[in-house]
Amino acid sequence: MTIVTPFLLDSGQRAEPAKPAAAAHLTDEQVEELGRELDAIRASVIATRGAKDAAYIRRVIAVQRSLELAGRATLLFSKRKSAWVAGTGMLSVAKILENMEIGHNVLHGQWDWMRDPDIHSTTWEWDFVTPSSAWQHTHNDLHHTWTNVIGKDRDVGYNIFRVDEAQPWQWWNIGNPLYNAMLAPVFEFGIAIYDLELDQVREGTKPKSELRKNLKALGKKFLKQVAKDYVATPTAAALTGSGKQALAGTLTANAVRNVWAHAVIFCGHFPEGVDTFTEEQIEGETRGDWYVRQMIGSANISGSKLMHLMTGNLSFQIEHHLFPDLPSNRYAEVAVKVREICERYGLPYTTGPLPKQVGSSWAKIFRLALP
Repeated sequence: MTIVTPFLLDSGQRAEPAKPAAAAHLTDEQVEELGRELDAIRASVIATRGAKDAAYIRRVIAVQRSLELAGRATLLFSKRKSAWVAGTGMLSVAKILENMEIGHNVLHGQWDWMRDPDIHSTTWEWDFVTPSSAWQHTHNDLHHTWTNVIGKDRDVGYNIFRVDEAQPWQWWNIGNPLYNAMLAPVFEFGIAIYDLELDQVREGTKPKSELRKNLKALGKKFLKQVAKDYVATPTAAALTGSGKQALAGTLTANAVRNVWAHAVIFCGHFPEGVDTFTEEQIEGETRGDWYVRQMIGSANISGSKLMHLMTGNLSFQIEHHLFPDLPSNRYAEVAVKVREICERYGLPYTTGPLPKQVGSSWAKIFRLALP
């Protein structure tokens, strides 16, 4: 099957596979009309992107960089407990902002329209162990094309977890809750290993030469991260007798960012109410069908504007899956329209507060650890 992008699908002939249960009541005509409505929403945002949006991302980047600088500077004097708490806190928030609202969204090309080489998907290298290009391949190219299609979307369980009944149970799935608890604080390393696509190498679908290339890029990125967080900042802090405390602060900040990113990602993909799909169900998929799959295969997190900012607006995961290249600051306004469309067409719009979504994701991981 040829990989297609959602905005180049042919809306003409289509096969007649069994539809997902949540969308089984929709006729082909309704699906295509729904697609046209969502196309119109996307077009309206693209037509109104401008100075206000550009100012937003530049302001977020300025705040993030100021917080990081202030956090690292404060850690230079972190022998005092208050300085350690303040420095670690600022650095944690800075890392979350860079990873979620800036890095993730810049790498999706959400800000490429600005034609700013410093804020562009082809030049940005984020504060995460996995190289940007490796993540863009597994995430942008594969996950966003095959969202929740069992056998196509490797993000369904990340080759570690059983998160859907359609995935065959293996004896080692019994340890899924433990694996998940261990993964959260080192999430960036889990993603880095995942992006190597070792399963594809074992199957022979990815050349070993490509793996060697990926390993070289990962090694260079790893050394860069180590030099910044675990050598430069602690070494500078050692001059004031705060070297050990600064090292603990950078380790803690990375762990906090990792746990937060893990929670947000799992809330958007794995809580109860999120559908998965078979390869047969997407045969002949039109643009409207693709939109439906994104809506019923994703979940949102309700909350305040601050919470949305700290999640990188991935609290609007449904809207992000529908429109991955639209500026993240516009998802809130888009969400109102998307929810109305879901209600009108009788489709679920899965959302809930962070504790509920986190609990739901963990409950599923515990439940599916058993046969």
